[in-house]
Parts: sequence; structure tokens; C-alpha cells
Amino acid sequence: MSVTQPNTAVRTAVLVPGTASDDVFVRSVFEVPVAAVGMTAVTPAPVRGPGHVAAYLAAFDEAAEREPIIAGGISLGAHLAVEWALKNRDRCAGLLLALPGWTGAPDGAPAAVAARYSAAAVRELGAVKATEAAVAGLDPWLAAELTRAWSGYGDHLAEALDIAADHVAPTLEDLATLDIPCGVAAFTDDAVHPAEVATAWAKALPQASLCTTRLQIVGVDPEALGRAAVLAWLRAVSP
Repeated sequence: MSVTQPNTAVRTAVLVPGTASDDVFVRSVFEVPVAAVGMTAVTPAPVRGPGHVAAYLAAFDEAAEREPIIAGGISLGAHLAVEWALKNRDRCAGLLLALPGWTGAPDGAPAAVAARYSAAAVRELGAVKATEAAVAGLDPWLAAELTRAWSGYGDHLAEALDIAADHVAPTLEDLATLDIPCGVAAFTDDAVHPAEVATAWAKALPQASLCTTRLQIVGVDPEALGRAAVLAWLRAVSP
């Protein structure tokens, strides 16, 4: 991706993963697109156990001790980036939000329902068999990605899934208070992360743009999702 460097002094983007995902996938999505606009991607690894959400929020804090940062993430990671930004307005220069799963309470959101179902399966069948059941019928790349990421959670997999499924996302009213450049990215072919959610987020944020790609494309080009988020952010910086 070749772009003109935006007029910004921000040098660091801290990007965190989604439910039971990890830094490996986040890097594959964001590292190159973020570097194309002159920033370094910081992608903290998951902390397995009940403190993993707090650890992601702490990663934003640590990076922002030196200078304001761009915060962002995928799915649950996008929710956490906004949560952090709402409490650290003077230290957040913008947001890169890929695939937000829901707004406010999770209730019956597809991503939350899927996480709860998978957590129950892990407890009933064990992690290996539950993972095999979860990836059955998925595209090979997605099956391989979930299998690799989930295996890294060990005995904490079900816990991680449940924590994500119960986590309250920002409300539209919350989003409306964040007057910073925000890039929102969505898939047009992903029922688990409906594009309607990302569209609502982009409309609620005062200075945001939305770009889309497809889940199928990311199977051969993971950076497509990161490029969509970064392009949306660039459009928000310079409408």
C-alpha cells in the first residue's frame, strides 16, 4: 500500500486481538499497512487467564506513557481500544477498529453467541475435540488460524471465550463522544461480525470513515483487513 504520509506525529499503533485470537494474526493483518503510513505496530501477546482483558488495556497504557498512540484491534480488540480511549482521551490520537462484534450489551450478538457455544463445547468435549468441531466446514485458512490460536490458550480457552462473550462493548452514545480520527473496517460476508455493526459505529463516531473487504479475501491476503482499517483512518484524518 503506497500512501501519502498524513500530517500527524503519531508513531505507534497498539493493536490487540479478538476473542481467543492472538498477536500472530494481528501482526499479519496490521504490521505492513501500519508501517506504510509511518507507524510501528505494537501487538501484545495474550495473557492467558482471567487477567487477559486487563493486560490488553495495560498495553495501551504502557505505550502511551511516552506519547499519544493510535489504539485499535480486531473484534473484541476493537471494543477494548474504544474502552481505553474513552478513559484516556488525551493519550489517544485515533482508532483502528476492525470487525466490531456488537454495541453495548452482547445479548444475542452472533459473535457472543458463538463464543458462549464454543466455551460450553470446550468444557464438555475438551479443547481438542471442541476445536475440531468448531472448524469443521470452515475455509481451510480460517480453520488453521483458529486451531493454531485456540491451542495457545491451553486450559484457559473456555474462560477466554466466556469473558469475551460477556464483555460489554461501547454504546453508540459512548462512540459519539470520541472526536478523533477513526478508521473502521468490516467484512461484507461475515455473519459473525455483521457489517451493520461496523456501519453503526462509523456513523456514531464524529470523525470516522468505513472501508470494507471480504473474509474470503483475507484468506489469501490477511493485510486486506488492515489496509481497509488504515485507509478508513486516512480518510478520517483528511476527509
